[in-house]
Amino acid sequence: MSGRKIFVGIDIGSVSANTVVLDENKNLLEEHYTRTKGEPLETSYAVLSEIIMRYGQGSIGLVAATGSGGKLIAPLIGAGFTNEVIAQARATEVYHPEARTVIEMGGQDAKLIFLAPDGDSEKLRIADFQMNSVCAAGTGSFLEEQAERLGISIKGEFSDLALGCSTPPPMGERCTVFIESDMVHYQQRGVEKDGLVAGLSYSIVQNYLNRVVGDRRIGNRIFFQGGTAANLGVVAAFEKV
Repeated sequence: MSGRKIFVGIDIGSVSANTVVLDENKNLLEEHYTRTKGEPLETSYAVLSEIIMRYGQGSIGLVAATGSGGKLIAPLIGAGFTNEVIAQARATEVYHPEARTVIEMGGQDAKLIFLAPDGDSEKLRIADFQMNSVCAAGTGSFLEEQAERLGISIKGEFSDLALGCSTPPPMGERCTVFIESDMVHYQQRGVEKDGLVAGLSYSIVQNYLNRVVGDRRIGNRIFFQGGTAANLGVVAAFEKV
């Protein structure tokens, strides 16, 4: 490992710390998803300590942090901080430069980012963005809470059940109290878990479209980011709508 530099990026959110390790050519060496369990600083320390043990302190070329907890934690772990909207726009520019709309759903907030060409260059600039941090019904933590209520895993099982339902019941797009009430109502009427989680998927999509997008025009090429993008039930609901 002598002379080899690695670069570490850590996205510290309300639910998890997501970490990547890149080499000097930007090749992905490692990626880790770690639940913070309410202790983002301790989690970040633990993740970085393990990386340093594997590669050695002298191999760390740069540590960069982003996410809702990134600004607070960055100076404590010796990392540079990048605003998450800028990080998401940059990721789009690198991986999907044809996209002009970014939908992002994290554990505690949701964002809509519009990108445009930056003059005659190949770079993209942020043309506009909107953030929803008020209504929990449009976030990943809400889905996770409902999965726990139903006794299913948010990873894998939720998606499998949602994708297996062709006629989900309508649960609206209002606040968490009303959506939860609708879910309990359909559960009492005998609707199976696949219908309930599919209905929840459509609810958070409608919530996002009404509360974040509003009357804005979404582009034809969309880059879906954030932890909720790993939930294929929500992805399918977005595609249908």
